[in-house]
Amino acid sequence: MGGAKRVGLPRGPEVDPPLALRGMNVRNFRHVALLEATSFLLLLLASYLKHVHDEAIGVQVLGPIHGLLFIAYVVIALNIRDDLGWSGGTTLLILLGAVLPFGGYFVDRWLERNSPAESA
Repeated sequence: MGGAKRVGLPRGPEVDPPLALRGMNVRNFRHVALLEATSFLLLLLASYLKHVHDEAIGVQVLGPIHGLLFIAYVVIALNIRDDLGWSGGTTLLILLGAVLPFGGYFVDRWLERNSPAESA
């Protein structure tokens, strides 16, 4: 008796990704990582000013901006991980970069050294 022959599902026509997922690449992720890290640091400064000088406007403005950048960071990271061959551990460290001050800067530097070059 011979080895069992594996039969996969038939491949359909190539389908473009949804519009929301287009353009998710390393270059865009690096930009978002830097923006997210910067907004996080500014939000920490605004939080300090809110509690020490009773100035809440910075938190009211930067809070939603940082929130959107944080969500974009996580969504893009999870969508590009397979293309870049990240392991679960690498993905976890990349995501950890979003919740640590200066984390996005370290992620950007790591991606600069460890990601394949992209054509513009």
